[in-house]
Amino acid sequence: MILLLGGTSDTQPIAERLAHGGHRVLVSRATETPLAVGSHPAIESRCGAVDDEGLARLIRDRGIRAIVDATHPYAAEIRVRAARVAAATRTPYFSFVRPPVIPPDAAGVERAANHAAAAAMALAHGRPVLLTTGSNHLAPYADASRRTGVQLVVRVLGHPQSLAACRAAGLPENCILTGRGPFTVEENRRQIRDHGIGVLVTKDSGAAGGTIEKLEAARAEACCVVVVERPVGSGAGALGDVESLVRAVDCAIG
Repeated sequence: MILLLGGTSDTQPIAERLAHGGHRVLVSRATETPLAVGSHPAIESRCGAVDDEGLARLIRDRGIRAIVDATHPYAAEIRVRAARVAAATRTPYFSFVRPPVIPPDAAGVERAANHAAAAAMALAHGRPVLLTTGSNHLAPYADASRRTGVQLVVRVLGHPQSLAACRAAGLPENCILTGRGPFTVEENRRQIRDHGIGVLVTKDSGAAGGTIEKLEAARAEACCVVVVERPVGSGAGALGDVESLVRAVDCAIG
């Protein structure tokens, strides 16, 4: 049994490729967010966050022979935990990370090391800001919006937890956009125009995460872009394509 830590659109192709290669796969996701995992009979799924002890117990109880970590490129805490428990249990660990797509010298793009820095950069422009990084790091942006008086619009999944986080941050209903990406260039452009957005904040989540479409929309609408950098070391030792990942798993466990 291979434990596949999922949470993005990469989950299904990885799970199906491993299953078709003769492996049993247990897909694990931390939240109730719907996630496609494939229909192969060798694929199972579970839901719920686990700490170190819970992950070690899962490895032991389900006879896990390898861990494939395909969580979000920015899910630093989960990735560190998975690698730590894998080492402690002597379980082969493989990291899959989507390659970044924003060139280092991309025109009109400012880069921030973290969300606090990104909030300061974005709100300093004095133009309405569209935040597309989810609901987990709203506080610095909401604080900067209140301090500067600059409007903040956020785009999140339409789940109760995400909406509750927006309301707790003091965001009015007309500044909360809901939907599940990736969004097309035109969808991004329409939201930018509808809200008079001057600055778009994003992560470099890779091609599958809709990053390219956001950049194209921002350029078309003369919108500044602030990119929150990936966590330091998030791509170290990671594989960026499914076939290389499967070959590495096969070599390790047969």
